[in-house]
Amino acid sequence: MHFADYLRHDATSLAALVAEGAVTPQALLDTALARQAAVHGQVNAVCRLMEDEARARLERPLAGRFAGVPFLLKDCLQDYAGLPTTNGSRSMRGYVPREHAAVVRRYLDAGLVVFGKTNLPEFALKGVTDPLLSGRTSNPWNLEHTPGGSSGGAAAAVAAGIVPMAAGNDGGGSIRIPAACCGLFGLRPSRGRVSAGPHAGEIWFGASSEGVLSRSVRDSARALDILQGAEPGDPFVIAPPAAPYEELMRRAPGRLRIGFSAASPIGAEVHPEAVAAVRHAAKLLASLGHEVEEAAPDIDGAALAKSYLHIYFGQVPAIVARNKALGIEGGEVEPMTRLLLTLGRATSAPSLTEQLAQWNTYARALGRFHQRYDMLLTPTLAHPPVKHGAGDLPASQQAMLGFLQRSGVLGLLARLGLLDATVAQIARDNLRYVPFTQLSNLTGTPSMSVPLHWTADGLPLGVQFVAPSGREDSLLQLAAQLEHAQPWFDRLPAMTRA
Repeated sequence: MHFADYLRHDATSLAALVAEGAVTPQALLDTALARQAAVHGQVNAVCRLMEDEARARLERPLAGRFAGVPFLLKDCLQDYAGLPTTNGSRSMRGYVPREHAAVVRRYLDAGLVVFGKTNLPEFALKGVTDPLLSGRTSNPWNLEHTPGGSSGGAAAAVAAGIVPMAAGNDGGGSIRIPAACCGLFGLRPSRGRVSAGPHAGEIWFGASSEGVLSRSVRDSARALDILQGAEPGDPFVIAPPAAPYEELMRRAPGRLRIGFSAASPIGAEVHPEAVAAVRHAAKLLASLGHEVEEAAPDIDGAALAKSYLHIYFGQVPAIVARNKALGIEGGEVEPMTRLLLTLGRATSAPSLTEQLAQWNTYARALGRFHQRYDMLLTPTLAHPPVKHGAGDLPASQQAMLGFLQRSGVLGLLARLGLLDATVAQIARDNLRYVPFTQLSNLTGTPSMSVPLHWTADGLPLGVQFVAPSGREDSLLQLAAQLEHAQPWFDRLPAMTRA
């Protein structure tokens, strides 16, 4: 299949072509691999090729709703038996799982042809994709800019035309942020909608969800159909949808009540383009008959950001300790991760427990908001996709923290509570571009980024919708309506036309 023809199809229509015999899975895989080779030096989206595994898979009959469609996993949590899962870290190059993750098994059962893994920041801890292990990934819309993170490799692969959809996961915006940066649709499912098994009950205390980044709403709906549902032993089981999401998506959303806000919850500056994106979306929604007004949940955004950062503080030491217990050797973690490791080791159990308990406060406040409004509309990002390095700590601050780390003083200061101001500054710096997405993670609610706005410089800048827990159907219905009103499928980076 010629690349231009390949690009005209989403995953659903490619699967239909395979089922009809109009194209073979081998031809689709050849096209995807050729495209990957053509753009790899520019975007660096794929960090591990799995061509041998994909070719071997094609020697057996394929069945399922995406049978024969090329696909990419994220090199984080999505274990593929017999191959390393690095989580973007040099320290985990030696980790080789013995069995597939539940989500990987479900992707394979749906007939998807996995031929690689996509890049991400170390341990999925950033909203940009720049690991020392595999190098940074670039945005296909402008190679000087980030594709976002942590599923930045997945987003870049879809936007560059390597695959029509790719796997991601989202613990603080990691599906929605790169979707917004790359002009894609990204849905984060509710807590418990997709299993994290078999090696975990819940990821990041339940804040993380599995999903895909795609160019069409129907691909995401069909993907959620194959992913949703509990595995034996899951700690949290959510009620199943009333019908398949692919069917529910086609129903009209009805007249929705939507509250919108473009104000940063942490008080940081919001770029005029992000404000314009929300205003445009609100106007479009009103033209479609929805009730739209400016409103936001009564939540202390700075407190929520502090609670969110305790995920990092709790998880990084746990990851390092787990790797040590398993005898995994591969190298050191990156400087910023070492800082988080020190802060995590200095965080007391009562402090972590207190912050986890605050999640309920945010969920109750958002629940009260949803008694009045069906959805919350915000920017996905507070700023258009930044240039590479724009979000890095200043060199002087990195040098100071590195010295304190190596000398052991940093750990002592952290244990004495003398780094609170530094931590607060790091929080503001880390979240100033992405302050909107964490609400959904801590409350366990579904949310999506929809590509409705492009900046004057031609960069995508999506908007976010948050719905009550379990209402992925409402999000998909609204997304399908917006996709029909303002189509984005054929709006692609210039590099796809080269």
